[in-house]
Amino acid sequence: MTDPTRTEPQGFEPFERPAPLSSEQSPNTMAKNDPTSQPGWERATLEKLAFASLREQRATRRWKTFVRLGWLAFFIFLVWLAMSRAAPSTATTTPHTAVVEIKGEIANGADASAEFVVAAMKTAFEDAGAKGVVLLINSPGGSPVQAGIINDEIKRLKAKHNKPVYAVVEETCASAAYYIAAATDKVYVDKASIVGSIGVLMDGFGFTGTMEKLGVERRLLTAGENKGFLDPFSPVNEAQRAHAQQMLDQIHKQFIDVVKVGRGDRLKLDTPGLFSGLFWSGQEAVQLGLADQIGNVDFVAREVIKAEEVIDYTRRDNVAEKLAKKFGAAMGDASVRALRSVPALR
Repeated sequence: MTDPTRTEPQGFEPFERPAPLSSEQSPNTMAKNDPTSQPGWERATLEKLAFASLREQRATRRWKTFVRLGWLAFFIFLVWLAMSRAAPSTATTTPHTAVVEIKGEIANGADASAEFVVAAMKTAFEDAGAKGVVLLINSPGGSPVQAGIINDEIKRLKAKHNKPVYAVVEETCASAAYYIAAATDKVYVDKASIVGSIGVLMDGFGFTGTMEKLGVERRLLTAGENKGFLDPFSPVNEAQRAHAQQMLDQIHKQFIDVVKVGRGDRLKLDTPGLFSGLFWSGQEAVQLGLADQIGNVDFVAREVIKAEEVIDYTRRDNVAEKLAKKFGAAMGDASVRALRSVPALR
């Protein structure tokens, strides 16, 4: 019976006895499911951690090996590129027109150096499928030595292989570039090309007036009275200037002789300033005998050589060689800095 005089405290729910645990939630079952309640659980946990660490170390070693092999493959690829040149194989036998580009400054170490141009011309002349060689020129000039080597080689290869060689001018064929073009059988230009500049120069600066204004004194010591030849920080020595002019005149005469031999009777020798260093448009160059006809590479291949297929034989620095040169320059600069940092005996 319920005591009617007994009251429950306000604000509390009547106490309920918890339901009994099921067989799955019994203390014995929960103890079995608890890994820490099993014998040897510490050893099992350490083994798991050790195996996980080993797997991670193996994955790291594999990744490092993969990266190293990748760098090795990249290095081998660069070496392969450096050893190969971008030139067609001499196995080409179908009739075609061989093209060798001469672009930019004609200088040692440049794309238009005698080394690259001569090597490309040799390959082109030796290819049985090449019916003629075209020198595609777009150059403001450069070294008379490099141009002279190419000029001589053109004449030698023409005589040896009995193949025609033509110069085709794009934008510019001036100075040393025209020195090269003069050795070809014919020169083709665009009507707006720049052609000529048959001359030689040696330029520099003089700072003596500026040094006087700044109060700077030049202290130059030489062994040999002409060792400071045309020093820009010293007054002009007239004897040295005359010697330099004589040397320039001699090289200029060599240039003129090469042009006269190469162009022969086609030159209008009575033209004022023909060998003065002036240059003309392609249209005027044809009239003066410096060029033969208006035409481009396709025209020469199709109408003159009669082999429309054009194959480029130009030798150039590839990507690997450019990277190697930059790397070599950087290493050289670092070596110089390292040597400068070595204490000197005083």
